Amino acid sequence: MQSRIRILVLIGLWLLSVAGGGPDVAGAAELPRFFHSGNGRLRLTNPKTGASFSGVYRAGVSQYDSAALLTIRKVFNAPADDPQAEISLRLIEFIDFLEDHFKPGARIEIHSGYRSPSYNTKLRENGALAATASLHQYGMAADIKIQGVDSARVWRYMRKLGFGGAGYYHSDMVHVDVGPARSWDETTSGVGTDISKDNKLIGIVTDFDTYQPGDSLVLRFIRMTAFPIGVDPELSLESVGEDGRNEPMTTFKPFFSVNTQTPCPTFADIGQMMNIRYKLPAALPTGRYIIRASFCNKSWEAMPGQVVTPPFQVLGPSRSKLEG
Repeated sequence: MQSRIRILVLIGLWLLSVAGGGPDVAGAAELPRFFHSGNGRLRLTNPKTGASFSGVYRAGVSQYDSAALLTIRKVFNAPADDPQAEISLRLIEFIDFLEDHFKPGARIEIHSGYRSPSYNTKLRENGALAATASLHQYGMAADIKIQGVDSARVWRYMRKLGFGGAGYYHSDMVHVDVGPARSWDETTSGVGTDISKDNKLIGIVTDFDTYQPGDSLVLRFIRMTAFPIGVDPELSLESVGEDGRNEPMTTFKPFFSVNTQTPCPTFADIGQMMNIRYKLPAALPTGRYIIRASFCNKSWEAMPGQVVTPPFQVLGPSRSKLEG
């Protein structure tokens, strides 16, 4: 419900800014890119490495500072030269959102940020609570401590919010991720079980939550645990009605990083299943949408046949005909 209200507020603000005008038309048309955003300012530190960031990483509602994001990436212990280790903007914004809610301006400790797949495996082998499908491997999760805020409070708030993953192990830290809404503690984490075996939890996500018609959109698959994976090269764009039902709008073939000239392109690792690009139709009506992907030549019986993105919002002129 809170997410729906926030979406409606975003629509209202955007329509007001465009209609009400102001001298800066380009600035007025900017959209907040995420449903859960902070004020664009953070104080971050990594107690293990000493790396830190303090300042503004976003100007206005959507202008991100690349130099600031690079510094933040270091705080998350993510290699700058590894495209796979990019830290999700959705995660950065959500951590900022939590900080603004609980204690604006508080220092946030990043105890565990990005983990390479090999490092994540090593943690599991050494008995740590590291999930096979951990979103740390995708730059979408962090174990954090907001200074002056009890981590149990953060955990309870996230559960009530119904957004992202919240893990609490009764320590000073709380696990925060921007995957599906769920929560757990050390007794219910599912680590060490077959909860994610054979790609049971595979998903797909968009890079932003809000777009305008004609915007470029980037997709990536997440929570893979077994390879190879065959993906149907044709995806489906579907509208989400007020009743929650999906209506197919169009099918499309996005740009993949692997050869898609075969009926069932095969992906061999996490890196190959990211940076999937698609340009939204220029006349896409305002509304909520999802993108559906299907799998082919399935090697893993437990793996779903299809996955869909979380709903995203398109704000723009409504027309009766879709244009490429």
